[in-house]
Amino acid sequence: MISAASPFASVPRDLPVWEYAAACLREQVGVALLCVLDSQGSSPGRQGFKMAVTADTLVGSIGGGIMEHKFVELARTLLPRPDAAPVLRHQIHRKEAPADRSGLICSGEQWVLVFPLRAADLPTLEGIVQALRTHAGGQVQLSGERGLELNLATSGTGFDFTTRGAHWHYAERLGFRDHAIIVGAGHVGLALSRVLATLEFELTVLDDRTGLNTQQQNPFAHHKRTVAYEQLAQEIPENSAQYVVLMTFGYRTDLIALRQLLQRRLRYVGVMGSAAKIQELLATLRAEGVPDDVLARVHAPIGLPIHSRTPEEIAISIAAQLIQERNRPLK
Repeated sequence: MISAASPFASVPRDLPVWEYAAACLREQVGVALLCVLDSQGSSPGRQGFKMAVTADTLVGSIGGGIMEHKFVELARTLLPRPDAAPVLRHQIHRKEAPADRSGLICSGEQWVLVFPLRAADLPTLEGIVQALRTHAGGQVQLSGERGLELNLATSGTGFDFTTRGAHWHYAERLGFRDHAIIVGAGHVGLALSRVLATLEFELTVLDDRTGLNTQQQNPFAHHKRTVAYEQLAQEIPENSAQYVVLMTFGYRTDLIALRQLLQRRLRYVGVMGSAAKIQELLATLRAEGVPDDVLARVHAPIGLPIHSRTPEEIAISIAAQLIQERNRPLK
C-alpha cells in the first residue's frame, strides 16, 4: 500500500497568507489579516479570501480592485496603533443601497474584516500553518470577543459567519473544502491530478495495481493508495464534498467500482469512457435492477463535451465539469 502526501503536492491557497503573517510576527513586523467573512451575489472576493498586509508588502488577495485597495489602506492606518481593535465592515456593491455602499456596482455584498495581529497570536498562527501543511484538519475561528483561535478537535463542513449588533463570529474549516478521488492511476489520472492540484481540491488517487509507474510518478496527489475495487466503498466517506472520478483499466473494473458507489451520498460520480462503453455499462446495471433515477446521478461519459482526445485535454474537460458541479448551488 502506498500512502502519505508528496512534498510536491498542492497546498491550500491560504497557506502563504498564514505563513507570511507568522513570519512577520516572529520578526516583530506589524501585520494585519484581511478576510472576507461573508459574500453574496457578484462580489470581487469570495468568502474565505485572505490577505496579510504590512506597511509595505501584501500577500494574498480579498478580490482586488478599489475595494481591496481601500481595505489595505485601512489596515495600514491601524498597524502603528498597538491598541487598534479589529474592524468589520459591511460592503454593498449597489449604488442605490441606502447605507454601506462600497462604491462598486457589481450587485453583491460582503463582510470584510481587518484584524491587526499581535505577538500573542503567533502560537495560533504557527498551529494553523502546521495543520495546513500536514492536512490535519481543524477550524480557524475569529470573533470580536475572543480574537483568533484554532480548534483542532473539529473541522466543520465549511464556513460559518454570524453577526448581531457589535457581536460577530466567524469559523472556517482548515485546508481543502472539497475532496477529489481519482480511481485509476493511469496516464489520464496523472494528467487530471496535475490540473486538480491547481483547483483547491484535496486529492486522492486509488488503483488496484501495485508498482504502477504513473501512480509512483504522481507528485500532485496528497494521498495515494493501492486498493481492491471490490472494497472501494470503504475508502470513500459519504458527504457533499466528495467528487469521485472513475477511470480504471477497463470496462470490468469500472463496473466493479461503480457498483460500490451507486448507493452512496456523494457530490459527484463520473465514469470515463466512450459512448458505446458507457451505454453497455448502464445497460448491465439496469439489468441488475439499478433504478434509472440512481443511474441518472452518474456523469457518463465524464467531462464537458469539448472533443478532447489527449490525456491532457480529457483532464481539462473533466476538471471543467467538476468546477461546474462545485459552483452549482446545492438544493
